[in-house]
Amino acid sequence: MALTLYPAIDLKAGQVVRLKRGEMADATVYGSDPAAQALAWRQAGFGWLHVVDLDGAFAGKPANVAAVRGILAAIPGHKVQLGGGIRDMATVEAWLAAGLTRVILGSAALKDPEFAKAACRAFPGQVAVGIDAKGGMVATEGWADVSTTSAVELGRRFEDAGAAAIIYTDIDRDGMLGGVNLEATLALAQAVKLPVIASGGVASITDVAALAKLGDQGIEGVIIGRALYDGRINPAEALALAGG
Repeated sequence: MALTLYPAIDLKAGQVVRLKRGEMADATVYGSDPAAQALAWRQAGFGWLHVVDLDGAFAGKPANVAAVRGILAAIPGHKVQLGGGIRDMATVEAWLAAGLTRVILGSAALKDPEFAKAACRAFPGQVAVGIDAKGGMVATEGWADVSTTSAVELGRRFEDAGAAAIIYTDIDRDGMLGGVNLEATLALAQAVKLPVIASGGVASITDVAALAKLGDQGIEGVIIGRALYDGRINPAEALALAGG
């Protein structure tokens, strides 16, 4: 089974940035034109785009609306998923109506599970659950709060709700280029019925190769950020290796 590659565009104050371990104060700016970056990733051959409204994640409501709309306008018909600050049904409906393929519910999945499950049921296949973990425990509010709920426990709560996938991020590795946490990602994929998308720590083509071998074990895709922006991963090589 092919491994889907999701190049990431993280938005802070309208700019394309990458954080280290989710620290807003430790941001590297990679560009001031998110729409141009989205177009570049599409032209490189990627079929999906992963967008995060970082300011929205902390504020609890959409913050980089103009930037996201600019991305959608630049790559019409392209598959785009968005997370960050999506905490109610009206926001889910508005973003899907704006042209997003999929929305990601992170903090809401833990703190407002009834809403999150209702969104999954209302829009089957268009809502993913974002599970961001620190030491195996779910973190929310832009990773500022670490809960006592494990990633596996939260994932299992959404197995029968119609969620499209689980996006699993290892916070300690995110933006650090230390390699993806294969063990934890695979453990989650084997523990739940939903496809899992790996995120956090992807450093080289070696990570893509390792994940591609696990496609038949529930790992559907991988989100790649800093390694692409720093030129550590060649898009064409990664796409060829992933098989799609």
